[in-house]
Amino acid sequence: MENKPDNLEAALWRRKVSEAERAALRAQPGLELEARLTQALAKISDAPVPSNFTARVLAEIEREESRMVRPQIWALNWRLLWPRVAVVAAVLIFAGVSLQRYEIHAQRTVLAKNLVLAARAPSPGVDALENLDAIQRMSQSSHADNELLAALQ
Repeated sequence: MENKPDNLEAALWRRKVSEAERAALRAQPGLELEARLTQALAKISDAPVPSNFTARVLAEIEREESRMVRPQIWALNWRLLWPRVAVVAAVLIFAGVSLQRYEIHAQRTVLAKNLVLAARAPSPGVDALENLDAIQRMSQSSHADNELLAALQ
């Protein structure tokens, strides 16, 4: 067996070391301390463990992992959110500008049609223009009809 530190360290955990290996341990203070720790742990008796100990430990690990994952789901990930917000904003701006241009075009089309209709309509005769002042005076009432108001009350 070679006296490499890796092999010696593994030998400390698996079996008792020989005298030659102990001499090599004295040269390396870290490994000597580890050897004494391994011997002290070997003197401790094994504690009774329930038969489902492994299943309970794994279930607890899964429970802790699920607790750690839950808050991350609801947390905002700004690196993913900003590009999406930028795309949505660009689409909304494009749609708004397009809608505004469409409405302006529609209004101008209606205005142009009305101008064409007004240009094609026959002009009023000179007689209608002579009586225009009289027609306007007829549509305006000069005073209220007090008798009618009294009868309604």
